[in-house]
Amino acid sequence: MALDGEISALATAPINKEAIRLAGSKYIDHTTMLEGLTGSRDVATVFEAGEKLRIYFMTKHIPLIDIFKEIDEDKVYKSIVTAARCLRLLGVSGEKIAVAALNPHAGEGGLLGSEETSYIEPAVARAQKNSIDVYGPLPADSVFFRASMGEFDIVVSLYHDQGHIAAKIHDFFSTVSLNIGLPFLRTSPDHGTAFDIAGKGIANETSMVNAMTKAVQYGELYREKIRLRQ
Repeated sequence: MALDGEISALATAPINKEAIRLAGSKYIDHTTMLEGLTGSRDVATVFEAGEKLRIYFMTKHIPLIDIFKEIDEDKVYKSIVTAARCLRLLGVSGEKIAVAALNPHAGEGGLLGSEETSYIEPAVARAQKNSIDVYGPLPADSVFFRASMGEFDIVVSLYHDQGHIAAKIHDFFSTVSLNIGLPFLRTSPDHGTAFDIAGKGIANETSMVNAMTKAVQYGELYREKIRLRQ
């Protein structure tokens, strides 16, 4: 229906990755499934938490130990460009982007790690030369709070838990995940299946309701912008 233009967006419920694999699927989650079904590439994930906090994830479901292998100047630069594209496709008026640092205190000039000076700073400078309003690397222990207060329109998170923890601490029940880059918008709750409370009638539906609300809010505009880009 989405590919035929009958609907503008798709809101999906929580999914269990282990169960999918046990069932024999080659996919790990909704995002990879929809990428495969639509032939899409470079599908981005953006979180919206509360009214102002948006987070773009440079990497998602990979082990923490592999994060350092994933960070180089080109990948950070591409993430900045993609974050700006996500804001435009969602119709967000501002495009002020922050990049979270990887190491404590943004590396302290190399004292606590070299990734900031070696990769992130050059990527930010490159993006600024290409007229992108981006700042960083900024210490991860404060940048998400600053964004939640409206200082930035989106934060580039370098790895899964860096951004997920910030969003869920800020507003666990309202956070919604959005997939940008599919032919249609896909939204979902920010949390998992919670099998431990299944059937008890105590699950909080707020995030699922918000996922549907965001699908309505952004869906039609997103589809039109995707159509114009093709």
